[in-house]
Amino acid sequence: MSSKALMTLIESLTKLPGVGAKTAARLAYHIVDMSAEDVAALAEAIRNIKTETHTCAICFTTIDSGREVCEICESPSRDDKTICVVKDAKDLDAIEHADFYKGRYHVTGGLISPMAGTAQEDLRFNELLERVQKSGVAEVIVAFEPTIEGNITAQFIAKMLKPFDVKVTKLAQGMAVGADFAGTDSVTIARAIENRVPV
Repeated sequence: MSSKALMTLIESLTKLPGVGAKTAARLAYHIVDMSAEDVAALAEAIRNIKTETHTCAICFTTIDSGREVCEICESPSRDDKTICVVKDAKDLDAIEHADFYKGRYHVTGGLISPMAGTAQEDLRFNELLERVQKSGVAEVIVAFEPTIEGNITAQFIAKMLKPFDVKVTKLAQGMAVGADFAGTDSVTIARAIENRVPV
């Protein structure tokens, strides 16, 4: 490849989830053909996602800078007795899009994964424990994808909350093993939440 800049862009794009070398090359060549204005707008949007967002002080989803908490945590109409635990803001958005669950959320920031080097200390479990102790939560719904890491993390949360008077449930097996929330339709997500089972 003759262009070092193009090579650098392709290598950067392959760091995105689900983007292999061929897809990265296709995207990079598309960016080359974009107008200078569109490229500048894209670069600015990417830069702004790091400089103009932060996490909600309560549930840790992604929100705009200038706000302390998200709209869900602020809303007086949400059910304070349930907390749905998700690994990231993307999963929270998918569940919200299903328009079935009306409780609160907690974003852990990932899943326990020895293979990836992610330990329980790296995730927001202490913050979840504090919320359960302080807010009188009756049920914690563990909403992780049906993977080994998801199951390990769900079991850890259930064990952590066992000393407390709180029910810990997980989604029903409506989602295919290994499926993610982004690729699952809203009806399936809603049914998985409605038919949740004990962890």
